[in-house]
Amino acid sequence: MPPKSSSDKNPKNSAFSKKEKKKSAYSYLPDGYPLDYVRVAVADLDGILRGKMMAVEKYLSACEKGFGFCDVVFGWDSSDVAYDNLTYTGWHTGYPDAMVTLYPETARRIPWLDDCLMVLGDFEEPAPCPRRLLKNIAGEAEKMGFLPVFSQEFEWFNFRDPLCPFGNKFEQGFRVPESLTQGMFGYSMLRLAENSHFWTQLFKDLKAAGVPLEGLHTETGPGVAEAAIQHAPVVEAADRATLFKTFVKQIARQHSIMASFMAKWNENLPGCSGHVHQSLADGNNGKNLFFDAKKPNGLSDLAESYIAGVLHCLPHVLPMYAPNVNSYKRLVEGAWAPTTITWGFDNRTTALRVIVQGEKATRLEMRVAGSDANPYLAMAACLASGLFGIREKMKLKIAPTQGNGYMDERNGRLPSNLWEAVQIMKHSELAHQLFGKNFVEHFTATREAEWKRFMRPVTDWEIARYFEII
Repeated sequence: MPPKSSSDKNPKNSAFSKKEKKKSAYSYLPDGYPLDYVRVAVADLDGILRGKMMAVEKYLSACEKGFGFCDVVFGWDSSDVAYDNLTYTGWHTGYPDAMVTLYPETARRIPWLDDCLMVLGDFEEPAPCPRRLLKNIAGEAEKMGFLPVFSQEFEWFNFRDPLCPFGNKFEQGFRVPESLTQGMFGYSMLRLAENSHFWTQLFKDLKAAGVPLEGLHTETGPGVAEAAIQHAPVVEAADRATLFKTFVKQIARQHSIMASFMAKWNENLPGCSGHVHQSLADGNNGKNLFFDAKKPNGLSDLAESYIAGVLHCLPHVLPMYAPNVNSYKRLVEGAWAPTTITWGFDNRTTALRVIVQGEKATRLEMRVAGSDANPYLAMAACLASGLFGIREKMKLKIAPTQGNGYMDERNGRLPSNLWEAVQIMKHSELAHQLFGKNFVEHFTATREAEWKRFMRPVTDWEIARYFEII
């Protein structure tokens, strides 16, 4: 069973002494373990970890008092290009520091980086911090008597070329790297035997670093893998998912492999999912509240209200599951990603797959989220939507989809591109109710900027199609 509470202990409000904080940071390491510095990290809006190496004395002081971190991490995009349409930060504010709180209980030993210590933090309000947003929603769930239990699974492609061909190198000619393996070979024991040193290190070192996997296998496609992370209370689950992506990239580089979590890197290959598994447990005894043995389908009334809430809110929060232009090239028919607002029992063509496997394993799988989603925001969207359905006592009026979910349009289709999805969220009173006006305005502004940057370049496709003929 996961721990009873997913909330971080705030060092500023705790009775920890400096000595006890130091013990907390060292607690899982062998006695006398040498430590000169700590790696500290925070997540930006794209789910990218930003951080620094900090002297241990500074780290202990930061655990006590917090520390300042430049708020530009919420003022630029994934390529460090500054936004020009924000209110919270920008050239008009001078990009000041914002306060960060560190949580020693998130400390992890990183075997592939000389067994160094890594600790997570989050920004204090009013910063539009994804981790703090999720913590606030988890706190609402706990006040309602629930313990949200989540996990995420990721698909990603692996390439042999250690030099990233992306970024600002289009003027040099785009170069497609070589896939780690060839062919469409899902669940292949043969492919897992190839490059076994890489797969083995992932499984062993991720566990040592506090990101334990339930399973790891190849997916259909050249060089693609899928890993399922063990479940945990929602904030810890999001920590694990966010760290997983960074850790996989770090370990891969040590093997001259480039790992990509891009949602859809090739139009002829399947995209990469980031499915979110979720359930609510009783905050007192840990009992799974989504399962009801008395119901013919095993699904509790609470679970049905949660599902109704998730489906109702889905169009209003879609950019939190699909935050990039490229995300929507994954959400197409016949590509193992949903396009309709649907649910079904063990149905992999619907937006929400319901898995009923007794009290221990009954859960929901949100299949809209891609591997490019920010885990904190994807889980916040799921949980806030489900709690909304419970608060409003929503009834699950739409029947489960039987068969092909791509053809089931009874409850509508998902927006087909980022701009359309962002406009719905930007003007949604429901989104403002769930996440607050300031966060929604900031987040949607960053997504609008992403779309506008996408629309500026003239692509090779356009040149080939229009240059001569038109």
